Formats: sequence, structure tokens, C-alpha cells
Amino acid sequence: MKTADLISINDFCLYHNIEYAFIESLYKADLVKVTVIDETIHIPGAELRKLEKLINLYQLDINVEGIEAISYLLHRMEKMQDDLQSLKNKLRLYEGE
Repeated sequence: MKTADLISINDFCLYHNIEYAFIESLYKADLVKVTVIDETIHIPGAELRKLEKLINLYQLDINVEGIEAISYLLHRMEKMQDDLQSLKNKLRLYEGE
């Protein structure tokens, strides 16, 4: 992974006005991935969109356990939507015969 794709957790927390401990708790709950370089924690660029969604939930006074539950349910819902689309595509294939 290129270091250009990484953002220092200190810069991220300062920009979003959130506590370092919140990101750490998300990491411990396995909700975000981080990278350690020279004893400094960085957030991969690919994680930013997900992390900003989690911050929005946190700013609605939802605790980390609630965020974890919501994240799990949203992931399940996305998977079900993908499965449904796959089934619709298969059905179209059979209807065309």
C-alpha cells in the first residue's frame, strides 16, 4: 500500500473534531482497518467513506455497540440486495428461453 493512500489518524481526528479513542474503539470492534507506520496509526484511503458514515452515526449519539449493530445490519441488507439482483438476472435468463 502506498503511503499516499494513507491519512494520519491525528490529522483525521483533528479535521473531524472527534476523539482518537473513538477511532480506536471502531478498530477494536473490527469496523475499520488501520495501518501502523513508524509507530503512527494511519487510515487507508479506502476506509474513509465507511469511517465518515460511522462518524455520522456517532454524532447522532449512537454508541459503538449500536454502530456495530447498524453496520452489521446494513452489510446484511447489501448482501441480500446483491443476492436478489443475482436471482433476478438468473430469472431473466430462464424467461428468455
